[in-house]
Amino acid sequence: MLTLFTAPGTCALATHIALAEASADYALRRVKFAENEQRSPEYLTINPLGRVPALVTPDGALTETPALLVFVAQTHPTARLAPLSDPVAFAKLQSFNSYLASTVHVAHAHRPRASRWADDAAAIEAMRAKVPETMTAAFTLIENALEGPWVLGEQYSVSDGYLFTLTRWLASDSVDVENFPKVKAHHDRMAERPAVKRALAEEAAL
Repeated sequence: MLTLFTAPGTCALATHIALAEASADYALRRVKFAENEQRSPEYLTINPLGRVPALVTPDGALTETPALLVFVAQTHPTARLAPLSDPVAFAKLQSFNSYLASTVHVAHAHRPRASRWADDAAAIEAMRAKVPETMTAAFTLIENALEGPWVLGEQYSVSDGYLFTLTRWLASDSVDVENFPKVKAHHDRMAERPAVKRALAEEAAL
């Protein structure tokens, strides 16, 4: 049994989708941000970073979305969620996931969590004002890189759930997804997958 510590609207949805795609045996635990539960001593023993996602496995807790996605793919190989036997394709998957984590997610975070980087009110407002520009630049690169129905072309992978998760943030960042036809088509295609519908329904019920 795997236990995913998650919160609605966060990047933890990507791991949730991967678990559903893999037909994994998993349970969900909501971390209540409104009650600052992510900073509670109990949760910090699971994830000292005080963030989601965290995935508790029989061998201990794991954190960070790119690592969790690869873990799900590697422990459920029959689900074919990553090109595990192709080193180049697997490296491309990890490269894309790393870009989402280190660049796209960080660009987005400058709007809701600008206080991580500054205390000055004017600096915080300036960072927030920059988000539509930086998110547009990031998704322009993603739009240009998409060459098939999925991130890796013809093969669906855990990267697709990750991209879907971050695409859902564009509206709140004042970016129109219609400006990115391939990304929009990918988002719509993802929304029709049974595993995605299951993950969204389970998240809504938390």
